[in-house]
Amino acid sequence: MRQKLRLLDAYCGVGGASRWYQTVGFHVTGVDIVPQPNYIGDVFVQGDAVDFIRSNGHDFDAIHASPPCQSACSLTKGTNRNLERGYPQLISATRGVLVDTGRPWVIENVVGAPVRRDMLLCGEMFDLGVIRHRLFETSWWSLMQPHHRRHRGRVSGMNHGQWSVGPYVQVYGNGGGKGTSAQWQAAMGIDWTDVRREIAEAIPPVYAEYVGAFLVDTVHLSDTKRT
Repeated sequence: MRQKLRLLDAYCGVGGASRWYQTVGFHVTGVDIVPQPNYIGDVFVQGDAVDFIRSNGHDFDAIHASPPCQSACSLTKGTNRNLERGYPQLISATRGVLVDTGRPWVIENVVGAPVRRDMLLCGEMFDLGVIRHRLFETSWWSLMQPHHRRHRGRVSGMNHGQWSVGPYVQVYGNGGGKGTSAQWQAAMGIDWTDVRREIAEAIPPVYAEYVGAFLVDTVHLSDTKRT
């Protein structure tokens, strides 16, 4: 009996990406520099993601990475933190070690980050209650960009001093109108944690479902070539 395919979720956070990969049969290991007691994957490793990929990445069939890029976003994206002043710039280093593994990989990040725009996903594409634009750069090219539908309205809450009501919630921060934890869970499709910081730092699992379907095909193709 063939063992499960192994996926590494680098900078995993609580496991927004890990959740979907598990549902399609991957054994998922998550690595993050800070503890993640509510991580949903099969195995959690606390450590530096770049070092872990460099030393162990070739042991996995595929890698999903979400390196932080706070300089491209005013919100704190990701969980790999630098104890020194300033934000770590980890995308280039992460890409380098991913390429060296020779395994299929995907990098996810915020709009404005220095990643190739192979795909843009938005919550509206999946009827979510959150917009959450994210870019994806991959090691393969067989991607199909879904139609970026027009947003149905504004994000509910206080925006530039004015109160807005709309079909989306603000899944970040703790200010006025940000919604309850239950609303955040429903908007993101995350039900295994109600910790607001963890939800805010995640991606909706449905994003991993869409991109991951292409990754699964790539893994099987690579596996065929190796056998």
